[in-house]
Amino acid sequence: MNLDEAPGYDLSVEPFYRPLADEIEVFHAAYDQRLPVLLKGPTGCGKTRFVEYMAHKIYGLAVDGPSQPLQTVACHEDLSATDLVGRFLLKADETVWQDGPLTKAVKEGSICYLDEIVEARKDSTVLIHSLTDHRRILPVEKLGTILDAHPNFLLVISYNPGYQNVLKDLKPSTRQRFVAIEFDYPQIDVEAEIIEHESGAQSVVSERLARLGAKIRNLRSHGFDEGVSTRLLIYAGQLICRGIDERRACEAAIAKAVSDDREVQRAVAELVDVIFPV
Repeated sequence: MNLDEAPGYDLSVEPFYRPLADEIEVFHAAYDQRLPVLLKGPTGCGKTRFVEYMAHKIYGLAVDGPSQPLQTVACHEDLSATDLVGRFLLKADETVWQDGPLTKAVKEGSICYLDEIVEARKDSTVLIHSLTDHRRILPVEKLGTILDAHPNFLLVISYNPGYQNVLKDLKPSTRQRFVAIEFDYPQIDVEAEIIEHESGAQSVVSERLARLGAKIRNLRSHGFDEGVSTRLLIYAGQLICRGIDERRACEAAIAKAVSDDREVQRAVAELVDVIFPV
C-alpha cells in the first residue's frame, strides 16, 4: 500500500495494554505540553501497542477529535520526505495534491508515529526538526507553503537501540528534541498475563511461554543478542490454542523464527524441551 493511501486508526475500541512502569503518566505529561516523544526498546516489546493505547486514551472519547487519531508510518530505507508530506498525483485529466500521513496529522491534530525512524532516509529525519521545537511548523516545499501544526498534534518516533550501529543511529541534533521513554520486555508474571490475554492460551501455558522467553533472552553466550519478542511468544500461544503441539508450536513460532543459525535454534530447542517436557 502506498503511504499516501495508508489509513489511520479510528481506535473506537480500547487496545489492550499492560503498563510496565510509569510510561502512561510520562506520555500524558508530554502530551499535555506537546513535547515530542521517543520510544526506545527491543522489537516486539509493545511500543506500537502503547502508542495505539495512548491515542485511544487521548482522542478516543473526544467529541471533536480527529477522525484518525493515529497516523502510523513503518519507516524503511526508501522512505523519503515526499512520502511523509505528500505528492502530486495524476487523476483523470488533472493533477491533484494528496497529503502524506505526516501532513494529515499536522492538519487534523492527531498523533503521527514514525516507527523505526533510523531506517528512513536522512531527508525524512531532517524534515521533522521544525515540528519538534517551538516553531511546530511543517514546510511543504512542493506547494510553497508552511503549515502550522494543529494545537493537538504530537510527533512520536521509535527505534530499537539493539539493532542500530554507528551508521544507523539518531544524531544528537535529532535525539535531543524528544522526551525519551525506554521499554524492555516484561517480567515473567506480567508477560504471562499479556500472553494469556492476547493468545487465549491457558494460564499454565502462558506462564511457561513467558519463562521460555526469559531464558532465551539470556542466551548471550550463544551470540544471540536480541532475544525473543513478546509478539512471538503470543504467536506460539495462538498456535497452541489451535491444537498444535506445544513443542511444535514453539519450534515454528520461536526457534525457527528468531534465527537461521543452527546453534541458536538448537539452544532454543533445548530450552523448549526443559520447559515443555514430553
